[in-house]
Amino acid sequence: MNITVIGVAGGTGSGKSTLVKRLQEAFKEDDVATICHDYYYKAHPELTYEERTKLNYDHPKAFDTDMMVEHIKALKNNVPIERPVYSFVEHNRTEEKVTVKPSKVIIVDGILIFENKELRDLMDIKVYVDTDADIRLARRILRDVRERGRSMESVITQYTSTVKPMHEEFVEPSKKYADVIIPEGGFNSVAVSMLIHNIRSLIEKK
Repeated sequence: MNITVIGVAGGTGSGKSTLVKRLQEAFKEDDVATICHDYYYKAHPELTYEERTKLNYDHPKAFDTDMMVEHIKALKNNVPIERPVYSFVEHNRTEEKVTVKPSKVIIVDGILIFENKELRDLMDIKVYVDTDADIRLARRILRDVRERGRSMESVITQYTSTVKPMHEEFVEPSKKYADVIIPEGGFNSVAVSMLIHNIRSLIEKK
């Protein structure tokens, strides 16, 4: 089976998840799997909960990217994987594993997936979602308070202390590796339609 790997990167709250959802819907008949970089946060059983809350989760070293690279290579070789599961409530990896089978289309999603060259080189199409910082912060606050049980104060503190500086140091510079830059991500219907058309053309050529 010929496999097409699509990378979707961009800052926190940029609209990556909405774009990924649109791609999943567009290619469900082609068989699609999604691998999120967030699944591969490193486990820290040696730390207390309080210590884990203070870690910098927006630095490349927070992720086990080597494992993700090996997993994507396996999928491209038509070998199923057992991906990790991460709890954002506990700030730690769980004991659970999820089986992912090789699919015709694999979507790789994460803020830092273009920062790592080995991971980047596994992608056929690299898409960067570019959204204004104020909008991204507002979305981050809503998501973390509603879905991850955080206080607004803790979200803003994390944003100013690690999220924003790491975005400026690692995420924004990785935009230069993108094949396509989409303002507002999945909310940009015209750009999404063009992207889907181009991906279909790539799949048909394989």
